[in-house]
Amino acid sequence: MKLLERLDINTAQWHLASTYEKFEQVVVLALTGLIIVVIASAVWHLAAKVLFSLILSSFDPTDPAVFQTVFGMILTVIIALEFKHSILIMVRRQQSVVQVRAVVLIAMLAVIRKFIIIDISTTTASHVLALAAAITALGAVYWLVREQDRKDQIDVLESGTREVRDRA
Repeated sequence: MKLLERLDINTAQWHLASTYEKFEQVVVLALTGLIIVVIASAVWHLAAKVLFSLILSSFDPTDPAVFQTVFGMILTVIIALEFKHSILIMVRRQQSVVQVRAVVLIAMLAVIRKFIIIDISTTTASHVLALAAAITALGAVYWLVREQDRKDQIDVLESGTREVRDRA
């Protein structure tokens, strides 16, 4: 099976694509490969750290520092997976590089990760307030983008229904 077919890239579209569009697709595929390597390495290091900590009996999940470290590492892997997923969606759907909803979601995950790993004993109230304001703003943007996407989908469905009625 060809790589382009495996990634749901229509080979007819590939041959019709401009040089820049082909370049963009190759860059996206290269980035996807690099992200996969980074994710695999991060999971390997995370698993090794947890397993060695368990074997050495120094792993205490009730210790807030250990909890924050492990879940911070897990969320880092999740953020990388979401980033890779958004790139693959762009490749499969032949959409533009910038996906606002995916970027906002990744930013929200990063801020949430920061909330989890934050050391509350050394953090100022203004820092926590700034993070809370950031996540609130990102949530509002995500909601607005989602609502606009829903309205666009409804418009497409209504126009398709109208075309079917007009033909009949």
